[in-house]
Amino acid sequence: MKVALQFVAMGLVWGASFLFMKVALEGVSFGQVAWARLVFGALTLGVIALIMRVRLPREPIVWVHFAVVAVTYCVIPFLLFAWAEQYVSSSLASIYNAVTPITTAILVTAAFRVEKLNRDQVLGVLIGVVGVVVVVGPWAVDALAGSLWGQLACLGAVTCYGFSFGYIRKFISPRAVSATTSAFMNIGLAAVIMILLTPVVAWHPITFSWPVLLSLLALGALGTGVVYIWNMNVLRAWGPTATSGVTYVTPVVGVALGILVLGEHLTWNEPVGAVIVFAGILLTQQRVRLFTRRQAELAAQEAAARS
Repeated sequence: MKVALQFVAMGLVWGASFLFMKVALEGVSFGQVAWARLVFGALTLGVIALIMRVRLPREPIVWVHFAVVAVTYCVIPFLLFAWAEQYVSSSLASIYNAVTPITTAILVTAAFRVEKLNRDQVLGVLIGVVGVVVVVGPWAVDALAGSLWGQLACLGAVTCYGFSFGYIRKFISPRAVSATTSAFMNIGLAAVIMILLTPVVAWHPITFSWPVLLSLLALGALGTGVVYIWNMNVLRAWGPTATSGVTYVTPVVGVALGILVLGEHLTWNEPVGAVIVFAGILLTQQRVRLFTRRQAELAAQEAAARS
């Protein structure tokens, strides 16, 4: 029950993060959004780590693994999503975030081989890809303009997430590292990288306002701080594919807040594509099955006979 509650809370907070990014972009650059998110998140996790007297791992290879995750799970996707929201709505960005289980299923199988997809899951991946194409709407004239690049940036971000879930499962989860330590190492190293990149990504004028400041604080302290401890707990308990299912919740929250707070509008293909993506996710995560176990066994036997 505790893990399930953390899973739901994680979806609610991360769903709201797309609103926070959109508001923050009214006063700071996309690089500053990612910079503040990671620095505030690292400071929050640092305080928690001190209170809990967290011990950092001693093995150098563990630090290398966390450095890889810091880049692929935080630095690159945070920059991509923040950049993308200059060109796409927060609602659309939250919908693209829902593609994470599809990229996770592909990469944990093809790249890391920590899970194996059955026929239903392969079909789910294909359906998810079709859903993405519908969301992009390549038949629309404006899809060839800035909106397309924003959408491609969102897809790049969720591909990074999929890679990171598989990497964590293979190289970090088997080690005796607590969820708090994992979260602090992940965000802390990412924050150090961003600080080193300050002259490149964050050295821009700032237009101060309370909504901008509060959005950055919420995005960092809550969305990139406390929630990452919950994320590591869920990942250890449920595995990468199930954990990536948090994106069932985030687009609902993100779209609702985008419409209610920012007055955003969706074109017909975006919710339709999202529904198709969700259908693919249901199959990928085996929430529904089209092929029974007996059918799967017969298919395997036929394939073995042909080979």
